[in-house]
Amino acid sequence: QVQVVESGGGSVQPGGSLRLSCAASGFTFSNFAMHWYRQAPGQESAWVATISTTGGSTDYTGSVKGRFTVSRDNAKNTLYLQMDSLRPDDTAVYYCTQPNLGVRGQGTQVTVSS
Repeated sequence: QVQVVESGGGSVQPGGSLRLSCAASGFTFSNFAMHWYRQAPGQESAWVATISTTGGSTDYTGSVKGRFTVSRDNAKNTLYLQMDSLRPDDTAVYYCTQPNLGVRGQGTQVTVSS
């Protein structure tokens, strides 16, 4: 069964940090680029970051550049998103996805509030 499961969300104050994880199973994780998306309340899903199969190439949406870092551990079949200097407008459900496989997790809630 192809699936991904996110974890690591929570509530933090502005300026804080969180590290999200996405555990993959049922497919050869190292063969696929992976993506993080987020969906804020009342808004459509928005792309956050992408990482290549080896992790050698990454890309970010403009609002998170310099604050978020996407990485992966292919030996552990796990994708990560390190989020620093969090802001209230980062509040959203974050989920990992591989569109070509049609796989997406349930997401993990991140809330940034004072």
